[in-house]
Amino acid sequence: MYGKWASSNGYILKELDYLEGEEAGIKSVTFLIDGNNAYGYLKSEMGVHRLVRISPFDSGGRRHTSFASVEVMPEITEDISIDILPEDLRIDTYRSSGAGGQHINKTDSAVRITHIPTNIVVSCQSERSQIQNKETAMKMLKSKLLDLKEKEHKEKIEDLKGTQRDIAWGSQIRSYVFCPYTMVKDHRTNYEVGNVEAVMNGDLNGFIESYLKYCLQKN
Repeated sequence: MYGKWASSNGYILKELDYLEGEEAGIKSVTFLIDGNNAYGYLKSEMGVHRLVRISPFDSGGRRHTSFASVEVMPEITEDISIDILPEDLRIDTYRSSGAGGQHINKTDSAVRITHIPTNIVVSCQSERSQIQNKETAMKMLKSKLLDLKEKEHKEKIEDLKGTQRDIAWGSQIRSYVFCPYTMVKDHRTNYEVGNVEAVMNGDLNGFIESYLKYCLQKN
């Protein structure tokens, strides 16, 4: 869905890490979308997405509900300084696999970095060398740490104001329903469309624009 959205809106998508599901599909994927205002648009997608459909893996043809968590972070540039101590990192190398990794799957060039104090884990296997994968993974880690720092600061401010904080996991931002009717609805803005296939094929601009308008009105 996001790959098709990026392509139709003039953005470039680069897959950084890919982990196949145990039975089918994708367990997790990390990708970079490059282009003007990419983060500004896509931050509206951050949260839990709920899918309701007839599972192709269920011989009884029953409805199944599944969830996907989407995390969106801006790419950290060199002028933003994040202090990371070398002793706080555990760096593992492994053999690249999955989509996008076949061209380098004969060497242990993929890199996984664990930030021990926060238990944040980032991985990259898209580049041809271990050094390049490590550089990309470090950028991802810095972005996650900056995001964590900003969230902690926000929570402290909200605590002083006495406002209740949202719990992201378990409260979906959007539902994609294939059965018994077809509908995609954003639960924050109440924007909805009936053509679920079009949305899955990247038609997200209506949802993105409605969320940006919602944020402006909220502020």
